[in-house]
Amino acid sequence: VQLQACGGGLVQTGGSLTVSCTASGLAFSGYGMGWFRQAPGKEREFVAYINWDGGSTYYTDSVKGRFTISRGNAKNTMYLQMNSLKPEDTAVYSCAVRTIAKATVRDGYNYWGTGTQVTVSS
Repeated sequence: VQLQACGGGLVQTGGSLTVSCTASGLAFSGYGMGWFRQAPGKEREFVAYINWDGGSTYYTDSVKGRFTISRGNAKNTMYLQMNSLKPEDTAVYSCAVRTIAKATVRDGYNYWGTGTQVTVSS
């Protein structure tokens, strides 16, 4: 399984950016997927989850109303549209495949991809 995130960059506070994650080596449409981020000196943080067909999504409180997770199963790709970006959103964003059913969608991820850097300037 390979996951590749891309689309990161430098953006000003209040700006927007969309990152994407392309998967290979698995039946993409059969799995829920998640976005995570890790800022320098901090632990990895859950950001958002989307179920196999995109019909169910879940966000961590700090990004609700600003970020939108989506997926295109025909392209084996997941997206994270980020609006109203804040300096505290600065992090390396990575994607993961949720293969294990857990009590919370924040857990149960088995495959992780390389990340893409998002930097929000103040």
